[in-house]
Amino acid sequence: MSRLTPFAPGLWLVDGGQVSTAGFHYPTRMAVIRREDGSLALWSPVALDADLKAEIDALGEVTLILPPNALHHLFLTDAVAAWPRARVFAPPGLRARRPDLAFDGDLDEAPDAPWSPDFEVVLVPGCAIVVEAVIFHRASRTVLFVDLIQQFDPGWFRGWRALVARLDLMTGDEPAVPRKFRLAFTDRRAARPALARIAAWPAERVLMAHGRPVLADGQAFIRRAFAWLLG
Repeated sequence: MSRLTPFAPGLWLVDGGQVSTAGFHYPTRMAVIRREDGSLALWSPVALDADLKAEIDALGEVTLILPPNALHHLFLTDAVAAWPRARVFAPPGLRARRPDLAFDGDLDEAPDAPWSPDFEVVLVPGCAIVVEAVIFHRASRTVLFVDLIQQFDPGWFRGWRALVARLDLMTGDEPAVPRKFRLAFTDRRAARPALARIAAWPAERVLMAHGRPVLADGQAFIRRAFAWLLG
């Protein structure tokens, strides 16, 4: 059975296993993006096995590996080993966290970056938890978040963790910015220009690592999700 799920033109999803943080279990998700030249970029690698590698290789050559923030690195070593010719780019904070890895450059907003023909990157500063690289895939009009927007089914967590998740705005009717991230934006003035750029993208879909994707009216959704900060 295939683990690659078509999501949008030139974009596939892979839902991986769970990871645990402070006893909270989170699902993992990777996107496989077809680039303009026919090669592939991997966004937020998940755990890899031989069957999944073969499926990805059947789509094309992996040339870019992009962990989108410094928290999403647990399976990066496997991806680097599987595709040693791919170029790997580090979001802010990841070089210090993973000194064992050799990066080919930084995942940033440079207009001449290797990925610039395929998608735009905006770094969201001002958050004490992490600086996230948010991506807009032009061909499919999809915005890719990882942790800044999340949603879990109400029954995903149990006991006191379910209460914490509800209070953290993680189990609402639509994906939202968790309360802990809202409080962690200690420099909202720095964050607003970046989020305004993201909200201006002509997004149709919104994808996140932890939550059900938004399949229509993505731009309007993003503006709702960050109205608390953008005003």
